[in-house]
Amino acid sequence: MIDPDALDFDKGGGLIPAVVQDADTLQVLTLAYMDRDALQETVDSGEATFFSRSRGGRWRKGETSGDRLHVVSITPDCDGDALVVKVRPVGAACHLNRTSCFGDEDAPGLGRLARLERTVDARPADPEAPGYTSRLKVDGVKRIAQKVGEEGVETALAAVAGTDEELASEAADLLFHLIVLLNVRGLSLDAVMRVLEDRSRL
Repeated sequence: MIDPDALDFDKGGGLIPAVVQDADTLQVLTLAYMDRDALQETVDSGEATFFSRSRGGRWRKGETSGDRLHVVSITPDCDGDALVVKVRPVGAACHLNRTSCFGDEDAPGLGRLARLERTVDARPADPEAPGYTSRLKVDGVKRIAQKVGEEGVETALAAVAGTDEELASEAADLLFHLIVLLNVRGLSLDAVMRVLEDRSRL
């Protein structure tokens, strides 16, 4: 994943700052520090482990709270003296039980789609479960595909004859149903983004 020997721990007195970022929403979750041992433990365990300056030693996120940070990637900056650690969090990243240490706001911008995708994925396809998303999943692919078609037409009509607010509302309905459709087919927005990335090279 990363070679600790390629990093400059000396510049920070043995510590390197680590910006922890949600791998899906790209929301910045926290800023922590790693020494060489914490970085190696992170690599070996796959869970974010830091050096706590207040405790004066190692600290793995979730040892007391149960909230974990499963590491997806670790990327050094150009000088090798700072890291971006992309994670998939289980629970809250902040000790105040918030998603992020940097305020109460949810994932910014398009990151909200990834947050919605997680919510959709967590909803069971169970007729006894409460909520519209679960009922949609029970109805299956054909019904959800029909809803995507209906919302697509309504979005187009709003674009031609509706207000900006109506267009935004219909577009939101379309995106929601498209995410549910992808989910029941076992796909994600990431699969769509990979196709778009390939097309951007044309």
